[in-house]
Amino acid sequence: MIRQQKNQILKDLQKKMVLLVGPRQSGKTFLAKDISKSFKNSLYLNFDDIKDRSIIMNQAWTNKNDLIIFDEIHKMENWKNYIKGVFDTKHEGQSILVTGSARMDIFNRVGDSLAGRYFIHHLLPLSLSELAQAGEIADIERICHHGGFPEPYFTEGLTDANRWRKQYIDSLLNIDVFEFDSIYNLKAMRTVFELLRHKVGSPVSYKSIAEDVGISSTTVKKYIQILEAVYVVFSITPYSKNIARSLLKEPKIYFFDTGLISHQEGAQFENLVAVSLFKSVLARADYKAEECTLHYLRNKEGQEIDFAIANNHEIEQAIEVKVSDDSISKSLKSFHTKYQVPSMQIVKYLKREHKADNIEVLDARGFLTNLYL
Repeated sequence: MIRQQKNQILKDLQKKMVLLVGPRQSGKTFLAKDISKSFKNSLYLNFDDIKDRSIIMNQAWTNKNDLIIFDEIHKMENWKNYIKGVFDTKHEGQSILVTGSARMDIFNRVGDSLAGRYFIHHLLPLSLSELAQAGEIADIERICHHGGFPEPYFTEGLTDANRWRKQYIDSLLNIDVFEFDSIYNLKAMRTVFELLRHKVGSPVSYKSIAEDVGISSTTVKKYIQILEAVYVVFSITPYSKNIARSLLKEPKIYFFDTGLISHQEGAQFENLVAVSLFKSVLARADYKAEECTLHYLRNKEGQEIDFAIANNHEIEQAIEVKVSDDSISKSLKSFHTKYQVPSMQIVKYLKREHKADNIEVLDARGFLTNLYL
C-alpha cells in the first residue's frame, strides 16, 4: 500500500532535506525506495552495509544522482555534521532523504547544525485512519491483536504475527538498544521492558520499578529513555500549563506495537488509542506546524482522564477510553463541568452513539478512522 506521507515528502524534497524517522520495520525503507521511483537516478545507501558505508565515507556518488537516500546514518559518528556538509555542498537539483530507526531529535542529537535545513516526517505503524485512507480494510480487532506494523498486520494468522513480534523484540533489545547505548545489565533492561507492558494505562513510578528490579531510579529512567529513543515506547505526561512541572510528574508509557499488550483487553485498547492519537498529533506538528501535544489529565482529588490533546499549550480535547461502558465516566463529567473542556468518551463496543451534557459518546472505530494524518 502507498503510505500517507509519500506525496508530502516528494514536495518537501524539492525544498530541503527530509528526515524520515520511526520504529524499525514500520516501512521507512519501503517508502524511501517507493519515493526513489519518482527520480531518474536515485542512490540508496545503508550505513549497515559495508559496501554502502565505503561509498558514504568517501562521498563516492556523482552529480547525476538526483536523490541520495541515507539509511541508518545516525549510527555514524558525527553524522549530523556529515549530513550538513553533504547538504551544503550538494549539486543543484540533488535531493537528500535521511531515514533512521532511532529518534534523531532526542538528547539534542540533531542540534543546531542542521537547523533550517530539513523537514522531519514521522513514519509510525499503520493506524485505522491510514488504512482507511489507503483503501484497506480498517479492522479494529486485527490491529489490536496483530499490531499496526505492516508485516504482522497483513499476516493471515495470529501465530505468525506473534512469531514476528518475538524476533522483532529480541532484535531491538539485543542489537538496537546496544547500538544506541551500552547496556551491561540486559536482564534488568528486559525486566523493565516486561514491567512496562503490564503498566500500560497507569502512571509509571521510576522508584517502584527500581525496587522491583533491584536497580536505581536513575537507571530505570535511563532505560526508558533508551526504549523511547529506539521507538519501542513513548511517554505522555500529565497536562499542566507549567511544562517543567508536568515533566517532573509520573508519565504514562505506551508501546508502538499494540500487539505486545495481549494480557488485558482494556489496556490493549487504550494502547491502540494512545498510539493512534500520538501519530495524529505528530502529523499535525509535521505537516501543519501546530504546537500539538498529547497528555493525560489528573487533578488533586485523584480523578483522571485517559488523554488530552493540547494545542499551543491549551487543552483542545479530553478523551476517555472504554471497552464497553457507554455511561459517561464521573471523572469526565467532573473535568468537563469544571473546566468546560470539549470532551468525548470513545467506546470499542458501542451499540449507539449519543450525547449528554455536551459530552459525546462515540464509536471507537469511527473516531479512530477519522483522525488527522
